[in-house]
Amino acid sequence: MFPDDDSEAPEEMEDEIPVVICAAAGRMGAAMAAINSIYSNTDANILFYVVGLRNTLSRIRKWIEHSKLREINFKIVEFNPIVLKGKVRPDSSRPELLQPLNFVRFYLPLLIHQHEKVIYLDDDVIVQGDIQELYDTTLALGHAAAFSDDCDLPSAQDMNRFVGLQNTYMGYLDYRKKTIKDLGISPSTCSFNPGVIVANMTEWKHQRITKQLEKWMQKNVEENLYSSSLGGGVATSPMLIVFHGKYSTINPLWHIRHLGWNPDTRYSEHFLQEAKLLHWNGRHKPWDFPSVHNDLWESWFVPDPAGIFKLNHHSS
Repeated sequence: MFPDDDSEAPEEMEDEIPVVICAAAGRMGAAMAAINSIYSNTDANILFYVVGLRNTLSRIRKWIEHSKLREINFKIVEFNPIVLKGKVRPDSSRPELLQPLNFVRFYLPLLIHQHEKVIYLDDDVIVQGDIQELYDTTLALGHAAAFSDDCDLPSAQDMNRFVGLQNTYMGYLDYRKKTIKDLGISPSTCSFNPGVIVANMTEWKHQRITKQLEKWMQKNVEENLYSSSLGGGVATSPMLIVFHGKYSTINPLWHIRHLGWNPDTRYSEHFLQEAKLLHWNGRHKPWDFPSVHNDLWESWFVPDPAGIFKLNHHSS
């Protein structure tokens, strides 16, 4: 890949694919299913960075080491929510989105040091393809990240099934506010979903992305800039501003999403088979009831050795 230089990077460092995923107390089974699906569908050398808050770290370790996941390469990383102090408004209509771990994606270079390129995934995904393909996503020169565009799917005729779905900046930013208007971004600009990110750490640090994101969190605390009707946008809105016009795109099959949007909306089986990654963003999670396509998710579920996390399904 690169001409030989004199740096002492061990050979395997080059081939290692770092995948960052958060394990949150109330839904740890989600991260474990995601990890299982990634590990089972690739021959690549994955290093999982499993991020949690201090009081969950021993439970994360136990779940991995006392289950079929004991084979994986992993590091458990503590996220200290002190970095968020004064940067998050408490009055969200969906308090679960204020979970500190939602903001881990803002701090990737602080958590990961020796890797140039990193994959970040939300916990409510499963991967059906070989993650090497996602890792090989090309980032254009000067781009710190790649995301999947909200206009890439579902197709226009499917959109009516997703009533109320935001796919433009107008759904995330409050355009009545001067600070937002002054950005000069058209409200009809396509948004992107930061639940799947391929990031270049060198560019991220060079452009001081974390600092920029923090600035837009701070401004929101002062001026309430983001739309209150957010379908998950507490972490999305600052990213939409900071990465506007400066991101590469991920192959749409690597982020088939909105599976958690509406429990009455199903995708065709064929379409789901083609998908490389499935994301249950929205309120209806596949470990809860009601939800859709939970059979796909459950096939990757790793039972909790501590017996705490249980699937909540009403059997018909």
